[in-house]
Order: sequence, then C-alpha cells, then structure tokens
Amino acid sequence: MSSRVLDCYLLSLSVAYLKQHWPFCAMTQSQPSYKRILVRIQQYFVRQCHRLRRSWDAFVESHFADKEKEEEVVPTVESIFHKEKIVVLGHQLKNTSLPIEKRAQAAQKIGLLAFTGGPTAGKFAAEYMKEVAHLLQNQDLAPKIKILLLQSVACWCYLDPVSQKRAQHMQFIPILISFFESNFESTIKSEIHSNLLVRFWTCYVLSFMAYSNLSLMKELKESSTLKYHLQNLAAENWSGWPENFAEVLYFLIGFHRN
Repeated sequence: MSSRVLDCYLLSLSVAYLKQHWPFCAMTQSQPSYKRILVRIQQYFVRQCHRLRRSWDAFVESHFADKEKEEEVVPTVESIFHKEKIVVLGHQLKNTSLPIEKRAQAAQKIGLLAFTGGPTAGKFAAEYMKEVAHLLQNQDLAPKIKILLLQSVACWCYLDPVSQKRAQHMQFIPILISFFESNFESTIKSEIHSNLLVRFWTCYVLSFMAYSNLSLMKELKESSTLKYHLQNLAAENWSGWPENFAEVLYFLIGFHRN
C-alpha cells in the first residue's frame, strides 16, 4: 500500500491531543546534535510508514468514513480518485452562506481525498486550495478553524512535489509564516494553549511542504525571523506529537549550519 497513509495517522494523534487539552510546560533547553536530529528525521518517515500500514483501516474507516456517512456529503467514486467527492466538498468550501466551521471541515476532507487519491486527486483539489489560502489570511479565525485548514494543506502537499509547488505559487509560505509573527496577548490559559497549537500545526504543515523541496526550503531560509520562532517553539512541550516538528523543520531548512 502507498506510504501516503502518514498524515491520516498523525491527524488521529493530534485530534486526540486537542480533545484531551494536555497542558504545556517548559521543556529542557538541551538539544541533541544536528547529526542525531537528521538521523531521527529520516528514521521518523520510515518508521511511520510501516506503522501506519497497520492502522489505516482502523483509523480512516472508523473516524472519517463514518462522519461522511452520517453527513451524507458525497457519493463514492473511487475509480476517478474521488473527483466527484472533491467537487461536492469544494462547493461547500466556497459557499459563504455556510458556517465557517462547516467550510473548514469540507477543506479538511478535500485534503484527505487529495492525500489518499494520489497526484490526480491532488490536481482536482488544487482548484479549491486557493479558497483555503484566502481563508487562512483572516487573522480573526478561531484556532480550531485554522487547524482544520492547516490539516487540509498538510494532506494536500504530503509527498506530492506538484502540490508543493502549487502551494508555493499560491503564497502559502508567507501566509503560514505570518502565524508565527502575529501578536498574541492573553493571560487565559486555554487561549494561550490554542494559539500554541496553531503554531505547532504550522510547523507540521511546513515540515511536509519542505520535505524534499529545495526551492521551498530556500524560501523559508530567507525569512528573517523564522529561525528565531522555531528555536522558541522547539523548546516547548510537544507531548502527544510523534515528533517535535519545530525541531524537524529547523534542521530540514538548515538553520543549524549558520
């Protein structure tokens, strides 16, 4: 089976993580050498691909297929890589009369269909990712909505160089980097937690967008503030995540060589 099952499993981990609202605490400042990190990054992708082959049916069918059946959103047209499903969900995504959460959920499902359907499905999904980029530019969106949209982009770009280049042309990079630079002032623990989760998911998305994409890595490296933000986020508590994706992204970009 294709190794494109990775994000589905990571999504299940993160959804469970959001539900439990695990607390964040200060993380030790000590970090392993860059060689050790690079080895961990490589081992991570291989390890997860093997693990997720065993969890595909249990997670995807029970978590997402059931939701689609309940909502009766789309017909099943697997022979053409979910094209009809993507079109129906795309209409929901663009329908401004629907609640924003409903539209974000449609975007998330489009990403998953692009992820499971391969490059052809990714091409169909590209038309609707412009709307995702537009929505992500709204700084007033609730963190939960932003995370759904970020999950959509992560699935769409995973191991798909064509989709990664399209995302780059749609200016997703500056949009995502802006999440690190936005001012956030609150003393409410739940709000601080939610804001941090958005930044964690942004690291996650950028890690999969940058993987094996030298052009995108170069663009990220040219950011004057990204290195600083990743250093701070890498020191946070990533409990419940399979990897510290701020650290992963930091080494993928090559900031450790400076």
